[in-house]
Amino acid sequence: MAINEKDGPCVSADIAAGLPPAAALFHSLSDETRLRIVQRLARGEARVVDLTGELGLAQSTVSKHLACLRDCGLIDYRAEGRQSFYALTRPELMDLLASAEHLLAATGHAVALCPTYGTDAPAVTR
Repeated sequence: MAINEKDGPCVSADIAAGLPPAAALFHSLSDETRLRIVQRLARGEARVVDLTGELGLAQSTVSKHLACLRDCGLIDYRAEGRQSFYALTRPELMDLLASAEHLLAATGHAVALCPTYGTDAPAVTR
């Protein structure tokens, strides 16, 4: 499932291409929009309309990223009438993200300055 040309393939395509599951997991979390969605869902359920308003994103963008996270098994939804309420399926995900924040603090955010993955680095193609 492709998110769009800029964001690249979703994890299911990566796994199908032989990417190890751990790498696929981190790839699914490598997009800033998906991380923002996960952080919002950590506070509780949300509908697409809630996420678009809170994150300032288009409905189609939010829906595509939700589909990717759902394909990865990180979120799911429950239907209530005509509405869908999205929530995290794995609370351990927040432990992982907290550990990542601690690691970034300990390394002085060296990743941001990394010539391969930093903010000024050229796009890495696969």
